[in-house]
Order: sequence, then structure tokens, then C-alpha cells
Amino acid sequence: MTQERDPGTGAGTTDQSQGVVLRYQSGFGNEFATEAVAGALPQGRNSPQNVSLGLYAELLSGTAFTAPRHDNRRSWLYRRQPSVVAGRYQHYSQPHWTTGGDPTIELAPEPMRWAPLTIDNPEVDFIDGMRTVAANGGADAQYGVAAHVYIAGRSMRRRAFVNADGEMLIVPQQGGLRITTEMGVLEVQPREIAVIPRGVVFKVALLDESHGPARGYICENYGAHLRLPELGPIGSNGLANARDFLAPVAAFEEAGEGYELVKKYAGRFWHAPLKSSPFNVVAWHGNLTPVKYDTAHFMTIGSISYDHPDPSIFTVLTSPSDTHGTANCDFVIFPPRWLVMEDTFRPPWYHRNFMSEFMGLVYGEYDAKPGGFKPGGASLHNSMVPHGPDEESYAKATSAKLAPQKLDNTLAFMFESRYRFIPTTFALKSPLRDVDYADCWAGLQDHFKA
Repeated sequence: MTQERDPGTGAGTTDQSQGVVLRYQSGFGNEFATEAVAGALPQGRNSPQNVSLGLYAELLSGTAFTAPRHDNRRSWLYRRQPSVVAGRYQHYSQPHWTTGGDPTIELAPEPMRWAPLTIDNPEVDFIDGMRTVAANGGADAQYGVAAHVYIAGRSMRRRAFVNADGEMLIVPQQGGLRITTEMGVLEVQPREIAVIPRGVVFKVALLDESHGPARGYICENYGAHLRLPELGPIGSNGLANARDFLAPVAAFEEAGEGYELVKKYAGRFWHAPLKSSPFNVVAWHGNLTPVKYDTAHFMTIGSISYDHPDPSIFTVLTSPSDTHGTANCDFVIFPPRWLVMEDTFRPPWYHRNFMSEFMGLVYGEYDAKPGGFKPGGASLHNSMVPHGPDEESYAKATSAKLAPQKLDNTLAFMFESRYRFIPTTFALKSPLRDVDYADCWAGLQDHFKA
């Protein structure tokens, strides 16, 4: 990739694998402007009669033209060839990546859990190594989300992907990724996340293929764009700060050999040949862009007196629904933090939630289930399904000395949705499903004393 620093913007990091400096622009939802070659970005207008350097102007709209200004997301791309230059699309087979929930699947109102997921062929890349675990809503209806797990044993080389159905929140759990997008390059390691907007072309390379397959989680969001949550009484600072999100600076590949472009469209997969690289954007400006975020920068808010607060204080990003305060999807993390509450059962309380919770573990232990929930695994507690600490955690928490305690070396997360998640047939029949999960609460005794 040819990548230059945009004057006055960007922060540099060294990419040892490619021998170039990766630079980023700081902020979330900002109006960014960047060019890989000086003079490539038009000044004073978006679509001049002739774009400088022989480039084409192309608008990428992430919202309707008439969306309110504060919600509108779009970017102008100045590229060597417009994206209409492609061969004819043919069907592409990816039967393990499904869209929306299947209402014909009968699902008991019980908690579910899976051991770290594996696939039969670890030599697949990011596209073919995707497996849908659970989903709700649908792409055409533009609401709901899907929870996937990916395992990739090799990089995508002359192969690119574009998702027309939803934006993708990528949570690496094992192995770092180099994500090349139309708008520049992002590198993410476990503990970091990346968000790729709907309609943006990208490819995924493994930072170190010699260390075995990369694995992680994906939230595919069919609904409203993910955004920073409102802070309310917290005030103007806290949780995930906008300045800690990093957007790429403009970069482009030389034309080189042809590409295969795989497209997800209305829940089906297609592919078409390209005569040259789709990563040919020399300059761009706008507020629709891929971003990365390091969860170590999350400013955790918690109780300093008593009681365990609601998990909503750990929300990093939210996709709102048409009901105010009730999210299409919240991305929630449980990072390292101090517990100092007095006279308090410190793990999460037992509860039945209106929201449905798909949970994953990046590394370490989750304090409510330290034994059965492993990094790379997943659990699902749908709406109004009771759940909470297992027997071991309950016994430990009710007898612990309540000194200040640091939960360290841990990162768990939730994709939380107002809609019921429906597991796929793959997930329901997987040998990695813990069919005895509910037994972890069976030993909780009746201690009532009148």
C-alpha cells in the first residue's frame, strides 16, 4: 500500500510486516480529510468537472441523503477507477454465514453456552471461516444483529469483501489482523476492536500466519449505525472517548493483478472478477469511515459505595432503535477494573433481562463464571431467561472479605439486543454446545430461615 501522512492529521505506528508507517486520524464521527498524494483532494467542491490527477469522484452514502445532519454519514472518495468497474456477479457459496433469525427454529427459554468454537478446515480465510452462532431481525428490514465467530488460517490476498447488509464490529480474540479498506489500513490486536461501515470494501490479513489461525467475534449490525452512547448524569467525560477512536489515512495499492470481489447482498453471497485492485482511493473526506478502538482506553465507571451497577455503564457503542433508550444493539465490555463496594454481592446479580445477551470472552476469566466460560467461547441468555453467577461464584462472593479488589487480565463483552437471538442449526447441533450448562445453578440451595 502507498500511504502518506495527511498534513496536520494522523498518528503514526510502525507496521513491521509491511515496512511502512501506519498513520491514523483521531475521533469518532468526525469530518476527516486525507490524501495519499499531495493535491489529490479537491478544494472548495466535491465533484469538479475534472478531478486532479485523473481521478474519479465517488460518493459513499451510509445514510439517506435526507437524514438529519447530526445522523448523516457519507464520504467522498477520489479513486483511480470507480467501483462500477467490475465483471458480472455469480453466486458464491458460504452456507455457514446466515442473515437474520430463522423464526421456524423452536427455541426453549433456556440459557445456552458453547466452548471455544473451531471449524473443520483451519486453512480458510476470513470470509470462508465465518460461522453464524445466533441472529435476529433481518437485512432487508434493517433491524437486528447477527453474532458470528470467525477462524482464519490464511490471509485474503487478491480477494476483497463488501457487506451490503450491515456494518461489522470485529472483536479479535486470538491473533492480530491487518484490515485493508478502501479508505486506508487498520491493524487490530486482541483487546482492540474495528468497525467497518456497510458498503466499504475490505480484506483481512493475518499479522502472523505462523502462529496458527486467528479467531474472533463479529457483530453484524443491520440497524442504525453504531455510535457513542449518551452519558447523561455521568457528564461530558467517561466510558469510550471519541478521541481514542482511530480512522485510517488515505492509502492505495498499485493496480497489479486482478481481484476477486465477494459481496454479501440481501443475505446471499456473490462474487465478481476485478481487473485491478479495489483499494485505489487516493484521497477522501467525510464522516463515514472504518475505525479502530483500544478497549484499554475505556474509562470505567463503577460504584464506590454499595451495590453492583447496571451493565449499561460499560457500553462502548450503541445502535439505537425506534424506541428511545432501548437499543437495537449495545456493545458492552467488562474490562479490568477495581471493585470496592461495601456490604455488596459484587458479581453480577441474578436477573431476568428485557434485553437479550450474547456474550464472549477475549481473555482471562469472567467473574460470574470462572470455570465453564473460556476465551473464544460464547453464551446466550435471551430475553427473560434467568441467569447469573454459578454456584461456585455465589459461594465465593457471599463469604469473601470485602477488601478493595482489582479484576485484572480480563476482557469479556456482550452484544446486547432488544430482539431475541435465534441460534443457527450449526450452533444448536455443535458438539461444542454445553448441553448441561444449566447444571451450574443446580446446587444453589434454599437457605431461608423464618
